[in-house]
Amino acid sequence: MDERPEEYAWMLKAKCRGISPTEFFPSDGVGVEVAQQICDGCPVVAECLEYALENRIEHGVWGGASERERRRILRRRRQAAAARTADSEPLQAVHHA
Repeated sequence: MDERPEEYAWMLKAKCRGISPTEFFPSDGVGVEVAQQICDGCPVVAECLEYALENRIEHGVWGGASERERRRILRRRRQAAAARTADSEPLQAVHHA
C-alpha cells in the first residue's frame, strides 16, 4: 500500500471525529440529512468528499454527500473529462482522391 499517514491528517480535524460511524451509514433519507447536518460547517468537508470520490466509497455520507450525490459528481467529472478529451483531439484531415 502506498498510503502515508500524512494523507489522513485531515481526519484529525473532522467535525465527526468521535461520533459513532453508524451515524454516517443511515438506512433512510432522514438519517442522511442528520449526517449531512453533522458535516455542515466541517473544516475538512472538501477533503472528506474527495477521499470518498478518489477511493470510490459507495456507502454512507462522506463530505456531506450521500451515495447518490457522489455518483452524480463522479458522472459529471467523467463527462467533463470526456468533453475535454474530445475538445483537445486534433481534427483528422480528410483526403479525397
